[in-house]
Amino acid sequence: MNVATKKRKPAGDGEAVFDRELGDLPPELRWREWMGRIEAVLFASASPVGRDDLARVVGQGASVEMLIEDIQAELTGRPYELAHVAAGWMFRTRSQFADAIKAAADLGDQALAFTEMEMGVLCAIAYHQPIDRAGLKDIFGKEVSRDLLARLRFKDLIASGPRAPRSGAPHTFVTTETFLVTFDLQSLRDLPELELQSDGG
Repeated sequence: MNVATKKRKPAGDGEAVFDRELGDLPPELRWREWMGRIEAVLFASASPVGRDDLARVVGQGASVEMLIEDIQAELTGRPYELAHVAAGWMFRTRSQFADAIKAAADLGDQALAFTEMEMGVLCAIAYHQPIDRAGLKDIFGKEVSRDLLARLRFKDLIASGPRAPRSGAPHTFVTTETFLVTFDLQSLRDLPELELQSDGG
């Protein structure tokens, strides 16, 4: 029926279809409307929005990257910015306003508070993933508690990875997209290089 048709057919065939192309608008207004759509989608999302999702709200020939550059240019001097994080873009407040936000309200402080051990385990997983508890024990010289791993999982910073090629095939741990967003990384390639020797020489 109608539902099946909607699933199968791309936008453009139905009666009340979403108008991506905006062919009735002059080019400048069309570009403005596309910028507005991208901003609206990003404001409505709590996590980064990928290029393919943003491309669904603008015309086929429109460059998502150029639209984003224009939005970024308009945000110069504002207390928030449009940043490329993880696998997409998202709005976030500029770092110089962090103290002002904290002074007004403790927003998200608890969610991002880490013990030294939690931070150490999170770094070990980030650099050595996929890694199981035995691998973490090798690094720290002691068992890493299931409770600590559960807390990192609860904060959505780690998830289960592939089974380890050891006897019993234990679960491994990997970092998540939330980890990338939290630490302002586009991908794991942006992790700082591990210093194996001191800079001073």
